[in-house]
Amino acid sequence: MENYPKISEAEWQVMKQLWTDHPTSANAIVKKLEKTVSWKPKTVKTLINRLVQKKAVGFEKQGRSHLYFPLVEEEKIVREESRSFLNRFFGGTFTPMLASLIENRDLSENEIKELKEILNKADKEAKQR
Repeated sequence: MENYPKISEAEWQVMKQLWTDHPTSANAIVKKLEKTVSWKPKTVKTLINRLVQKKAVGFEKQGRSHLYFPLVEEEKIVREESRSFLNRFFGGTFTPMLASLIENRDLSENEIKELKEILNKADKEAKQR
């Protein structure tokens, strides 16, 4: 298992922007985040710097500015965060987590259908092993 950086909730917002559009400048990230959060530009730049220090984000100098890009793949970070969540709250066991999520939410027919398809696919793959 690789060692991925721990990304805070606020840093996650910056990463989502970078996964969507990179390389990009800090000012461009600020402008995009203005639509969803009320952070000052300095706050966003601090978050970017933290992500650089954590080696989740890299940059290349272009003239007087920096262009930032993700160093970690979104899918891998999501997988690691999911694994961490599962371990912390459900002792690493998937079934209680899924049951809790389903019991505490009204699922649409489409969501139930999608879950069944996912479980059927997982069942087929498990039988092939």
